[in-house]
Amino acid sequence: MTEVLVVGGGPAGMAAALAARRHGARVVLLEAGDDIGGQYWRHPPGGHEDRNERLWQHGWDRFLAMRDELLGDRGCEVVTGAHVWSVDRRDDAPPLVHVFVGPPDGQGRAPRTFDPSALVLATGAYERTLPFRGWDLPGVFTAGAAQALAKGERVAVGRRVLVAGAGPFLLPVVAGLLRIGAEVAGVVEAAGPAQLAGGWAARPWRLLAARRKAGELAGYAGRMAAHRIPYRTGAAVVAAHGTDRVEAVTVARLTRDWTPIPGSERRTEVDAVCVSHGFVPRTELATAAGCAVDEDGAVAVDERQRTSVPGVLTAGELTGIGGVDLALAEGAIAGAVAAGGVPARGALRERAVFREFAARLAAAHAIRPGWRAWVDDDTVVCRCEDVTAGTLRRAAELTGSRGLRSLKLTTRAGLGLCQGRTCGRAVEDLLTGADGPGLLDPGRTAHRPIAIPVRLGELAASTRTSNREDLP
Repeated sequence: MTEVLVVGGGPAGMAAALAARRHGARVVLLEAGDDIGGQYWRHPPGGHEDRNERLWQHGWDRFLAMRDELLGDRGCEVVTGAHVWSVDRRDDAPPLVHVFVGPPDGQGRAPRTFDPSALVLATGAYERTLPFRGWDLPGVFTAGAAQALAKGERVAVGRRVLVAGAGPFLLPVVAGLLRIGAEVAGVVEAAGPAQLAGGWAARPWRLLAARRKAGELAGYAGRMAAHRIPYRTGAAVVAAHGTDRVEAVTVARLTRDWTPIPGSERRTEVDAVCVSHGFVPRTELATAAGCAVDEDGAVAVDERQRTSVPGVLTAGELTGIGGVDLALAEGAIAGAVAAGGVPARGALRERAVFREFAARLAAAHAIRPGWRAWVDDDTVVCRCEDVTAGTLRRAAELTGSRGLRSLKLTTRAGLGLCQGRTCGRAVEDLLTGADGPGLLDPGRTAHRPIAIPVRLGELAASTRTSNREDLP
């Protein structure tokens, strides 16, 4: 029997596991959290869902049905608390996948190694935040962190919060903050009217197939209008102020290329700010497995979700940022193909519709190069190692290096605990410069042979090599 290993228990991974089972494969689904659902269907831990959970979650009934089917299927093993730390490439088979199972900060995690017939990677994405002066102050959160605390813990990040960045993800974050009782001082979108219209207004009839997204947008807009929350476009948070924590932020208007307009700065009193400028595919495992990556950092796939490595498929944000509907469609296709089956026509249609939606999303909210102008030399870029933009620029100028690896070693940018997950893309962009010649080795921040922090003792004790736990 074909054995399919799915890494990632979000919408794409769940859809892949279900499709693989329906095509007769035995499935193991690995999820790092304590329940499946991923960041999209994040909910209180330990089965303590609110009776009104549907108010917090889009498609909650669909999630419950998918989870019940997976957990009730003896042919599908769902392993939660499963942290994939490495993969071993092989010439004639999908890679071996090495996992530690248990709490991420706990002792005595159980090692397991999987040897699948086919591997589906559905590892999602990291949130991207452009650095600005003061972004290392307590009270500055990513929008995703604010959403996770609201959904998973029912906690607000502050009493008076500004939400800023780029992309439609800002809107559900606002809804979550309102539901938990926070005051939202405003929403600041970096893309200006011309950029937004260029992405969303061109050939609007082609968006009819994705019209359910318009319903979601209308719901968020109505909530904001009811609370009289101001919404600004073509502006950005360029500084946060405070001593022990955020006390205020400075918002400036931007040109079309996101360069701050002198004299347009305006100060707003807040005790928290949530910032998100989109997402970056989480490609550590895919690159370690040898999968080819596109120029935009997404894993390259064919029409059957297959990567450049035989037996390895990907789905969801790993192939490009497109939202839950695209992730579900790609997961269904990848799972069917991994099991040796033929993808359903409905999944293929959904993928085509929401790939176009994803392309419009990218055009309307894509980061533009002028943001570098608000990052002065004293702005901390790598928060783990306290590396400033000035240090990065001086290192590149003094050494004449165009190698990202050598510049990282010289400055220590991206070498801290997060291993460049927070600052990696910003480091690459700042070193390249607006008109620079480019780096010799772009994307190196995602090349991590060891994908997560592990203890040396865990590595020394890890001797299991089968795809099932050793019997006593």
